[in-house]
Amino acid sequence: MFGFSIQKLLVLVAILAAVWYGFKLIGRLDQARKAETRVRDGGKSSRPAWWPGGGGSGGGAAGEKAQVEVEDMVQCPTCQAYVPARGAKACDRPGCPYG
Repeated sequence: MFGFSIQKLLVLVAILAAVWYGFKLIGRLDQARKAETRVRDGGKSSRPAWWPGGGGSGGGAAGEKAQVEVEDMVQCPTCQAYVPARGAKACDRPGCPYG
């Protein structure tokens, strides 16, 4: 019933090879599609629109993309916490330079 023959083994190897190379081809096509998208979008991230800084118009008013602002931080000499360089508020400790 479960006899092994050379023909059955060759067919099994051929099927496994076809599946293996099929997955490799699909992976290469996906990489090529992503590379083409990156080139077309000018090197922008291929993240979803809902992801911060992602592509698309999700989350912004009238298709505007969210701008992430970077703010410089300085260490408070009194409490050793990092506070914004501009507009820092007092930490309510004696000798706080931001009070």
